[in-house]
Amino acid sequence: MGKHFQLLKLDATDSTNQYLKDLLRSENPLDYTVVVAEKQLNGRGQMGTVWYSESSKNLTFSVLRRFDALSVKHQFVLNIAISMAVYDVLEEFLVPNVKIKWPNDIMSGSKKVCGILIENVLKGERVGQSIIGIGLNVNQTDFENLDKASSLKRITGRNFDLDELLQKLLERIWLRLEAIESKTVTQLLPFYEKLLFRKDKPSTFTDGDGEMFMGYIRRVSSSGKLVIELEDRIFKEFDLKQVSLLY
Repeated sequence: MGKHFQLLKLDATDSTNQYLKDLLRSENPLDYTVVVAEKQLNGRGQMGTVWYSESSKNLTFSVLRRFDALSVKHQFVLNIAISMAVYDVLEEFLVPNVKIKWPNDIMSGSKKVCGILIENVLKGERVGQSIIGIGLNVNQTDFENLDKASSLKRITGRNFDLDELLQKLLERIWLRLEAIESKTVTQLLPFYEKLLFRKDKPSTFTDGDGEMFMGYIRRVSSSGKLVIELEDRIFKEFDLKQVSLLY
């Protein structure tokens, strides 16, 4: 697993992110402590969506990262680094047409294969720790009613070794996070924006009130907001609670 990580393997837990949060309150876990669950009972996605996962077929894990000098205004660098780490590994395993659906779902074609939930513990103007949760659909092939979900096996036809995949992901996460405190969002954005799902394509969105509107994803702002071009060349920034992409 490499020298960097302290691995805790659990049979089942409600949420690996919650487990790490509890651990932070009760103990003093080391930097790069990783919690891996065989089965996650109550996985949460962004904004409280439920993540359905079959036991022992997928990867569900959370990584603790401690920081000394990561400013809150640059915290979107974490979304970029983690999305790019997952992207790197899926590319290496020849998963086709990998894109990042802002802020940090990973797509293959039009199907979601990975959800990322980053929860930052703030200390004043700085991020003290980050709990990075990743749910990757690997060998599961049945998704019941989730028509937008898929898995690496369903897409590629191959079975994946979960331990090998986890090791590769942790290595890439380590590489992407090591230099992160000295980077600004603006420095890292060009690579991330190139991979944005539905960038520059006419798309339908709903706003915070559930109203539908049309627009084009053009870029991401330095604070991590999604910049959408509306009609009459009006550009508007949205944060996570204000917009969702229908596809």
